[in-house]
Amino acid sequence: MTSAAPKRVTAPDGCALVYSLLSDAGPDAPRLALVHSLAMDRHFWQGVAGALDGRASVLALDCRGHGESGKPAGPYSAEQFGDDLAVVLDAVGWDGAIVAGASMGGCVALAFAANHSGRTKGLGLIDTTAWYGDDAPDAWADRAIKAQSSGMAALIGFQVSRWFSDAFRESRRDVVEAAISTFLRNDVEAYAATCGMLGACDLRAALPNITAPTRVIVGEEDYATPVAMATALRDGIPGAELTVLDGVRHFTPLECPERIAAEFTKLIEASQA
Repeated sequence: MTSAAPKRVTAPDGCALVYSLLSDAGPDAPRLALVHSLAMDRHFWQGVAGALDGRASVLALDCRGHGESGKPAGPYSAEQFGDDLAVVLDAVGWDGAIVAGASMGGCVALAFAANHSGRTKGLGLIDTTAWYGDDAPDAWADRAIKAQSSGMAALIGFQVSRWFSDAFRESRRDVVEAAISTFLRNDVEAYAATCGMLGACDLRAALPNITAPTRVIVGEEDYATPVAMATALRDGIPGAELTVLDGVRHFTPLECPERIAAEFTKLIEASQA
């Protein structure tokens, strides 16, 4: 059964958080809580939820600054976004879940696992990293400044070629255009604050302390968070497993939702072992 109608809860600082149950498989089903990429929203996970075909209850939220959630002034942090997810889990009565995220959402999922380890039944890190590198603060600040000075549309050409493989951009214009539309709806100042969050993000110290079953997934052609970053996650988290998906780029949940669902199924099995 699906129930994608939006629901709303308020974080302790007053920020409205909007979320949906993309799939409700019943009280005894595995639970997945999913966090979207930068400048996307909870609908990013619709295809993956469908590909899971009722094997799990799937919750997705709009992170603060995104979608229908509140857009308070920054600065933001991955830890704050992780705490927001805990508020949403409380609202739906989930004491724990397998937590997974893509790109920015992977940073949030990692922060959640570090600070809410007892609620993390499994961890999925997709097209993401614990740290963007020494030049990250300047690189992310440049992206924020471009959005503020020229608008979100000025970033589209750069983004789309990183999001999707050449073949997918040609064959699935519907998916590409939907992602562009979501990107363009973003509040520029909230986007800039989130860019600052990612530039400052460094969760490397948390990796050795992750105890939940973990799967790291990355597109072979991902130029935004390349395979080397995924390998560093795999090597840093005890027992983590890495899957490299051939022929795809940064938005694997949109480009190959069935393959991401298959990885989540393995994570569900590991969490129940």
